[in-house]
Amino acid sequence: MTDYEIYKKTTLLPIKEIAAKLNLREKDISLYGDDKAKIKINEKNLPDKNSKLILVTSTSPTPYGEGKTTLSIGINDALCALNKKSVVVLREPSLGPVFGTKGGATGGGMSQVAPMDDINLHFTGDIHAVTSANNLLCAIIDNHIFRKEEPLLDKDTISINRCLDVNDRALRDVFLPIVERADAFSISVASEIMAILCLAEDIEDLKERLGNIFIGYSLDKKEVYAKDLKAEGAMTVLLKDAIYPNLVQTLEKNPAIIHGGPFANIAHGCNSVMATKLGLKLADYVITEAGFGSDMGALKFFDIKCRKANIYPDAVVINTTVKSLVYNGEGFLEKGIQNLNYHIQNMQGFTNHILVVLNQFEKDTEEEILFIQNHCKSCNVAFEISTCYTKGSAGGMKIAEKLVEMTQQKTTPTAFIYQETDTLQDKINSICKQKYHASAVILERKAEEKLAILEQSKHAILPICIAKTPYSISDQPKRLGYPKDFTMTVTDIKLNSGAGFITVYMGDVMTMPGLAKHANYEKMDLIDNQPLGLF
Repeated sequence: MTDYEIYKKTTLLPIKEIAAKLNLREKDISLYGDDKAKIKINEKNLPDKNSKLILVTSTSPTPYGEGKTTLSIGINDALCALNKKSVVVLREPSLGPVFGTKGGATGGGMSQVAPMDDINLHFTGDIHAVTSANNLLCAIIDNHIFRKEEPLLDKDTISINRCLDVNDRALRDVFLPIVERADAFSISVASEIMAILCLAEDIEDLKERLGNIFIGYSLDKKEVYAKDLKAEGAMTVLLKDAIYPNLVQTLEKNPAIIHGGPFANIAHGCNSVMATKLGLKLADYVITEAGFGSDMGALKFFDIKCRKANIYPDAVVINTTVKSLVYNGEGFLEKGIQNLNYHIQNMQGFTNHILVVLNQFEKDTEEEILFIQNHCKSCNVAFEISTCYTKGSAGGMKIAEKLVEMTQQKTTPTAFIYQETDTLQDKINSICKQKYHASAVILERKAEEKLAILEQSKHAILPICIAKTPYSISDQPKRLGYPKDFTMTVTDIKLNSGAGFITVYMGDVMTMPGLAKHANYEKMDLIDNQPLGLF
C-alpha cells in the first residue's frame, strides 16, 4: 500500500482526545476540524519539567530524502509504547517539495503524522500567512518608493524579495516597471518572515522582530527597517494565528506538534522555538528533527536555535541508509562510509550522546548492515536498526530503549563554534574550516563589500546562517562523501536583522527551486474528492 492508502485505512482519534494526552484542556486549543488544532497557550505559563530533548539529524541525503521524519515519528511512537510521555515536534511541509521531487514531510509507511493530506497541502494556513505577510511588506516598500515618501529609499539596495510556496524558476528574476527596480521571488519557507516565526518567543517578540526587518538603505545611506514604514502591525495581524503551534497525531494516535518550516539549505531548518519549548513543558520526551544532514540543519540547530532559545538536546540521533552511503561513495559503501564518519565527528563536537540509526530497506544485505554497525563500533558510538516504516513503533523499540538509557545523564553543553564578539569573517571561517573542513574561504566582490559594511555595524554580533547545497559537505553538490582540500566561495551576504542572523550564501545555492522534468504533480489527481498521488 502507498503511504496515503495506509493513512486512509487508519481511524484517527478526535483531536480533543490527543490534546488530553498532553493535559491540554478544550480552552487551550482552537479546533481546525476534528483532526487538527492550534495550541493557544503560552509555554511561559507552564511549570518547568526535567524533559529530555532528542535531536534527529542525518548523513548527507540523496535528492529523495532518507526517512529522517519517518524515524522521528517512529521513535516517538516507540517511546509512547514504552509508556513514556512523548511528543514529536516537526516542521511543516512546503508545497515546493510536495509537488516537486522530494514529496511531503509527514513520514511514511506505518510512521506518519495525520491527516497527511491536509498537513502536506494547506494545513492550517501558516505558510500562506507567512507568504501574505512577506508580500504585504514588499507591496508597502514599493508603494513607499512609488509615492516618494520619507525616508527616500535607494531602490537598488532593497533586500526583501517577494515569495511564493511553489517551485517556479521563472520567478527567480523579475522586473517591476512601475517602480523601475529588479526583484526576485524566493520560496516562502526561505523568507525571513518564516525564520522570524520560528525564532519568536511570543506574539510580542514576533511583532518586534517584524519591525526590525532590514529592508535597505535610504538615499542618504541610513539603514531602513520595516518599522520605519509602519509595516509591523499589519504583518502581525496576518500572523496572529500562524504564531501558534499545530497539534495533530501519529497513526498510532500519539501527539505530534508541527509548526514552522524554514528550509535548512537556506534558512536554519528547525521547527519553531515556541513549539519545541511547548513540547518540553507538556511531555517528558521531545523528539525533533533538523533539515538535511548534520552539516546543515543540525549545525544551525546548535549554533542558532540553541544559542537563542537557551535549550540543548540530551541526545542526537544520526539517521542514515545504505542507499545514501552508497550514493555518497559514488557506488561503493566502503567509500561512502566516510560520509557517516564526518557526521559522527561533527556531532561529537556538541555531545557524546550519539546514536546512529540505519533505516533498513528490503534490499539491504546483512553484509552491508554489519559493515556499518562495525564502523560505528570503531567510532565508539551506539548503533541500532529502524524498521519503523514497515512496523511502526515495534520497529523502533530498541532505539527508544537505548535513548531512554542514554538520556538518563544530561549532556553537558559545549562551547559554541564561535563567540558573538568574533568578527563576521572569523565566524564564517570557523564554520567553514572547523565544521566543513574547507582549506580556504574566498569572497566574491559583492559579498566582500557587504561584509565590510556589516563588520562596522551593530549587526556584527549576529550569528551566521550558511546557505549552501545540502548534498555535499562542501558548497559543490557533486563533491560527495567526505571531501577534503576544497575552497568555499561566498557569493552573497544578507542581513536578516528581524530573525537575528546573517545569511551567507555559498556556491550556486538558489532561494527559488525549479520543477523537475517529471515531478510529483504529474501523479496527482482528485478522485471522489480524495487527493491521490501524495506521499
